[in-house]
Formats: sequence, C-alpha cells, structure tokens
Amino acid sequence: MTQTREAWGSRFGFVLAAAGSAVGLGNIWKFPYIAGENGGAAFIFIYLICIAIIGFPVLIGEILIGRTTQKNPVGAFAALTHSKLWVSIGFMGVIAGFLILSFYSVIGGWTIGYVVETIRGSLSNFNNPEEAGALFGELVGNVGWGLGFHTLFFGLVIGIVIRGVQGGIERSSKIMMPILLSILVILIIRGVTLEGASKGLAFLWVPDWSKITGQAVLIALGHAFFTLSLGMGAMLTYGSYMSKQDNVVSSAALIVFLDTAIAIMAGVAIFTAVFASGLDPAAGPGLIFQTLPAVFSTMPGGVYFSFLFFLLLAIAALTSAISLLEVVVAYFVDEKGWDRKGATLVFGGSIFLLGIPSALSFNLMADMKIFDKTFFDVVDFVASNVLLPFGGLMIAIFVGWIWSRTAVIAAAKEGAETLFESYPWFETLWFIFLKYVAPILIALVLLNSLGIV
Repeated sequence: MTQTREAWGSRFGFVLAAAGSAVGLGNIWKFPYIAGENGGAAFIFIYLICIAIIGFPVLIGEILIGRTTQKNPVGAFAALTHSKLWVSIGFMGVIAGFLILSFYSVIGGWTIGYVVETIRGSLSNFNNPEEAGALFGELVGNVGWGLGFHTLFFGLVIGIVIRGVQGGIERSSKIMMPILLSILVILIIRGVTLEGASKGLAFLWVPDWSKITGQAVLIALGHAFFTLSLGMGAMLTYGSYMSKQDNVVSSAALIVFLDTAIAIMAGVAIFTAVFASGLDPAAGPGLIFQTLPAVFSTMPGGVYFSFLFFLLLAIAALTSAISLLEVVVAYFVDEKGWDRKGATLVFGGSIFLLGIPSALSFNLMADMKIFDKTFFDVVDFVASNVLLPFGGLMIAIFVGWIWSRTAVIAAAKEGAETLFESYPWFETLWFIFLKYVAPILIALVLLNSLGIV
C-alpha cells in the first residue's frame, strides 16, 4: 500500500519553516562577525546585491525542483532525468545534510548550554572578553558539558521531525519563528537605547568603501549563498511538500526577505551593544561566546538580555537543524519505504553518533589531527567548503542548462501566473541570473573556499 505523502498545511507554514531553515547560526552568529571584520555598511550593501543575483534565483530553482517532483533530492533528480550523475548529485545533498547536522548539533548544544549558564549566573561577572573566552574554553573542554548539550539539542530535533511535516516542523516553526522575531525586537530596543549605541548604528549604516576588497566580496558571495540553506537539499525537500497552487516566486521572495531582515536585525542588536560597551566589533568568531557575554555583564539587566540572546541563538539553530534531518528522513521514507518514526530514530541516531567525535574535538580528541585539522574542522570543511557550494553550483546548472527552459518556466508559472503576466521581464532576468551569473559566481565561491582563488 502506497503511503500518502505529507504536505504543508498552508503556504504561510511553508514560508515560516523554510525561513527557519535559512535563519540559523549563520544569521545570528556568522553574519554580524563577518560584517564586523569587513567594514559594516559597505559589506552589507555588497551582500544584499549578492543575495539578489545568486541567492534569490537559485532558491527559486531549488524549490521548483522539489515542488515539481514532490520528492526528496535523490528522487527529484531521478524523476527529471535518467542520468545517474544527477541522481548522485541529489544523493550528495542527503550526505551533506547528514554531515552538517552532525557538527551543527554540537554548536546548537552550546547555545542551549549558554542559556543554562546564564540562568546559573555563570555569565554575569566578566570584566573583559578574555575572561568570557576563558570560560568558553573551560565549558567546551568539559566532556560532559559538550556531550550533554549535544544530546539535548539532538533530542529536540528528533522530537520535532518525528511528528511529521505539519504536526512537527510546521507547528514548531509557527511557534519558534514569532518568538525569535520578538526576542530580536526586544534586543534591538535595548541596544539602541544604550549610551553610545549611535556608533554601532553608524558602523552598520555608514559605508566605508575602503574596507571592501576582493576577498570581502568573495566572503559576501559565499555568505549570500550559504545563508539560504542552498545546495544541501533542504529547500528542495521543503519545496516537495508544497501545493502546485502555491506561488514559488513570491514564497522565495518572502524567505529571502525574512532571512536578510533577521541577519540585519541581529547586526543592529549586537553592534549597538558592542559599541556602547567600547569593545571590538571585528572580534571574529569569538563575538558571540566571548565578546557578547562581556557586554551583557556590564549592561543594566544584562542577565535577562543574555538569557534572551542565547535563547534566540538556540531557536535559530533548532529551526535550521530540523530541516537538515528532514532531508535525510525524506530520502529514506520516499526511496526506501521506511516509516517516518523509524527513519527519524535510526538515522537521527546515526547522525547524533557521528557528532560525538566533533563534540570531543574540543577536549579528549583535541590533539587528534587529520591534515592538521580536528575531526570537527574536517567535517565542517568537507560539508561547508566542498559539498554545499558544489551542490548549489549543480542546482544552478541543472535548472539553467539541463532541465528544459520550457518545462522550468511552466513549473514556475504554476501558482504564479499573475506575476509572470504582470512582469514579463522577470522570466528573462531570472533565467539570465540563474543560467549565467549564478554558476560563475558560485564557482568562484567554491574555488575560494578550497583556497584556489
């Protein structure tokens, strides 16, 4: 007996879930610190252009593949082409989801751990970022702390995905995304009311073009691509649960808007507080776990804002993590006939186990190096620097060059007839970016991530 395939309960539910997938640690953690390192406003301007010419066109294409076939990444490519090469590209997306979630869960665990540490009062007495950094090193160096919160985080991910598309992913997204936005608004209000916050706003909104280098542009290109969860099958899988009556183009536009708005809002919340405290906005990856705890320590009512911030970070990590597990689960449900519960428990459990060496890379396995990298760094490098950009490049090439333009446009127009009729130039412009511009720029991102350019 063939199972009825799951579907979203509403287009709104899909947009929130897909935005949740896109809105992750990259928005709240990575975007602010790379903006800080590359001059603030000028970088944000370049980043927005990159989102428009790469992120948006490729996002539409990836969602379309899923919506058209109503299948997971492997099944989708198998349905659209008989080429084993393209089926293997779909399988690569499943592998990418598997690998990324294994180490992403470790960082997600840290965010929950910091919520707990805030409640315990551990983050309230720092005089400088160095003291906060020392505590961070102590916490991640503790085997029980790292593994314990990795386990808790992964348990939450499995608990949501096992309940299904509507009952788990969609319902949780409708709860978590409004909470995330509400927390951001509270943190922004607190930030802009601090003395000295105007320097942070100037940093974000007054461009310093002298900071823009070729490397900064490549970083903006890479982040514009990664921030939308492209190239790992998540958007394709989420798209496969859409109705043929849903407007893919406007849905993709909403996802891009929410993802970008939340990244910029996070920048406002963080940099107003950092500048008000007189600390370094270009603190790099340590901005979140070292600089900000020191900021909250000196802020009136800082313990409450610290709690809200790390709760925000945990929610962002969770909404992305469930999309990664769903890619793997969808493959085994669709292609291998597994039931959702069994697939979630078996393969969620497998990913959790693969994450253990990543958690131990900061303590027991810290000295075990592969090509001078820890296990965590190796998995991160393979997934983020190779599989994701290569997967995104292949999606752009497939939709732009392999899938016939007639079929692509026909699929895109389903549910979006009015848009294409009202703006006839959109079809041509979208296809130019998808077919020519995006592949070239994503190839540059891939070569840069491999250290070739």
